[in-house]
Amino acid sequence: MKSNLIRSLSMAAFAMASLAWPQVRGAEAGTAAVARVVLVGDSTVASGGGWGDAFGRLLADRAECLNLGRNGRSSKSYRDEGHWQKALEAKPDWVLIQFGHNDQPGKGPERETDAATSFRRNLERFVDEARAIGARPVLVTPLTRRNFNAAGRIESGGSESHDDARAGPRRANDLSDYAAAVRAVASEKKVPLIDLNARSIDQMNRLGPRAAAVFHARGREPGKPDTTHLSPEGAEKTAALVAGEIRGRIPGLSDLLAP
Repeated sequence: MKSNLIRSLSMAAFAMASLAWPQVRGAEAGTAAVARVVLVGDSTVASGGGWGDAFGRLLADRAECLNLGRNGRSSKSYRDEGHWQKALEAKPDWVLIQFGHNDQPGKGPERETDAATSFRRNLERFVDEARAIGARPVLVTPLTRRNFNAAGRIESGGSESHDDARAGPRRANDLSDYAAAVRAVASEKKVPLIDLNARSIDQMNRLGPRAAAVFHARGREPGKPDTTHLSPEGAEKTAALVAGEIRGRIPGLSDLLAP
């Protein structure tokens, strides 16, 4: 894949934005991008600890990727703080939406949602509002936490394991209810689905705890790696999973991936 120039979106078009836009990977100088892909989500998508920037580098020159993932946001707070409106104002052709980590109980009332009710309603609103501006939404189930049980596996739910340095014992896949909600909304709304939760669990189980350590971000405390966020190598490998789910399965978006 040939190198691409990195260019920033004009701040003038979004004068009211309180945060600078992240950089955009897209068409080479002198050519107009034919499609804009906007990424919406939490820190597992955002620059610095998520898969979003690495995914942008997998797009062909005729596409550009704007990573609007924001650390610590849920499907509720992302909207309440105005980030979703900025995503719509960016006029995406495609918008990939991934939430769940910060919607969980214990994250505080400004972020928490119920997987079966309010979380699903938030996803439905994202889908409807994206379609209303002519964008094509794609729902993404939340990236698994790399919490292995005593047998060295991540299960679909139920087993106890330790989370990263900031949390205590949790189920091995404590995001299973939120992943199920994303799948249900995708089915009901007839929205393309990237089942990153299932694919990342499969990936971790193939690797096992020792090999999976290369995915861990640096923890806040020595000797306690962050098993939620991604190292640069982990981001690249996770972005490849996302691209693999897209390739050949989501017409139009699949065509925007580099060969």
